[in-house]
Amino acid sequence: MSEPRPLISGFLASAKQFPDRPALSIQNDQWTYADLHQRASDLTHTISAHAEAQFPDLVGVFGHRSVAAFSGVVAALLGGGAYVPLNPTFPAERTLQMVERAALTWIVAEREALADLLKILQSVGRRVSIVVPDLLPGDDLTSLPEGCSQHRLIGAGDLLSQGALGLPDIDSEQLAYLLFTSGSTGIPKGVKVKQTNVTAFVDVMVERYGINEQDRLSQTFDLTFDLSAFDMFVAWERGACVCCPTQGEKMLPAKYVKSQSLTIWFSVPSTAIMMKRLRMLKPDSYPTLRYSLFCGEALPLDVTEAFQQSAPASIVENLYGPTELTIACTLYRYNQETTADEAELGVVPIGYPYPNMTVLIVDESLHEVAVGEAGELLMTGPQLSAGYWQDEEKTAAAFVVPPGRSEVFYRTGDRVKQASEGSPLLYLGRVDNQIKVQGYRVELGEIEAVLRDVAQADVAIAMGYPEGIEGAEGIIAFVSPSVVADKAVSAAAAAHLPGYMQPKDLIRIEDFPLNANGKVDRKALLESYIKQGA
Repeated sequence: MSEPRPLISGFLASAKQFPDRPALSIQNDQWTYADLHQRASDLTHTISAHAEAQFPDLVGVFGHRSVAAFSGVVAALLGGGAYVPLNPTFPAERTLQMVERAALTWIVAEREALADLLKILQSVGRRVSIVVPDLLPGDDLTSLPEGCSQHRLIGAGDLLSQGALGLPDIDSEQLAYLLFTSGSTGIPKGVKVKQTNVTAFVDVMVERYGINEQDRLSQTFDLTFDLSAFDMFVAWERGACVCCPTQGEKMLPAKYVKSQSLTIWFSVPSTAIMMKRLRMLKPDSYPTLRYSLFCGEALPLDVTEAFQQSAPASIVENLYGPTELTIACTLYRYNQETTADEAELGVVPIGYPYPNMTVLIVDESLHEVAVGEAGELLMTGPQLSAGYWQDEEKTAAAFVVPPGRSEVFYRTGDRVKQASEGSPLLYLGRVDNQIKVQGYRVELGEIEAVLRDVAQADVAIAMGYPEGIEGAEGIIAFVSPSVVADKAVSAAAAAHLPGYMQPKDLIRIEDFPLNANGKVDRKALLESYIKQGA
């Protein structure tokens, strides 16, 4: 295991060794390590100069595929703080909850998203300082609108440039980022990921994949998806370039791989599934790829085989890991000779734990099951995060010490098994009510909580449908009758939930079917829905 160090140390080493190499590519623009280092340093200098006491522990980053957003991430770490990613495409209500839960007083934002951010901040009583590095003096939004007079706006003309900053004097046990994920109560829960958690992951990845300054890595994930941390910090550790497609370019991944001469591709399996359906995985299509990586949901075997043929020079790997175990904690290398025999239900195994990570497969009482038996996956090690932000109850429920053990393990909620001693872990699905939709982890309870509220209904049941081993394509919801019309319910839900969590079908149910335990029979609901020709 490597010596503890600040996460930003890798970026700084690359900026010193490769100042003129590209660190970031967006559309037709590239920013060198020297450029990005100076931009981020200017932000850090500015925040430090205006902060009332010391550099803030948490800095929000409200941006979407922009140099301003990436600069904000680096700036937070340069200042010795942690970044809190906020997504401009999320509903305002959800972002407001994140801002309030983290008690943010500093946010770095991109100019294009500023108007939306100011609307959100109208509901925040404390003073928030907003740094917009690309806001020029002649722009329209150079003064705060009514309702935001308590806040402070800092544009390009107000930035302080005092030279590129070096390594901050911090404890490597401090947070690297606070990432909010779907919460079962309807309120997003913040996962506290430490700097040492991320460096433990990065150190394994850069060695495994032999990352160097010639590599060009895809950035297909939003900053609010923790897999984005792989692309940034693995690339920046060794002087490689992060290639960030626009939303439009994301819809044409095959063209993007070729135009950017990518060497490492990383996406959710859904993207590869879409590429296969659209016949983008023709043999020998992507000769520049060295590695083809997938994470976020179950990886179908047939898609893996097709991707391998389309990128014959690349090594295809399946990564697995919840946010609480820092980006990915197990991995599996596809092998044309053996994977088909090791796969289960047409899905590639999730493989073996990262170095220094420990696996435990347990029954309902958290006792280890025998090899070959299915159970819930628990894991611990240097990538184990610090729990949930200001939520001791949820932390205690998910971060546990199993019987006969002394270490704290994280309960993933995933069912797995190991067919035989030494064989790879097989993913069998969820043990609870949490599912994957389009690669995003979704608590159905959060959707249900929102629907009960906006519909003023007693009962609301959300389900993924249609659902396969790789996850659900969308959400359907069953809601008891109420005074609120369906259109109004859908509109209100859209204001609270991201697109992938919004029900595509809303069904009113007078009498919900119950099972033997007196609980709503979800299976019966779904069967009825299908029978009616959904």
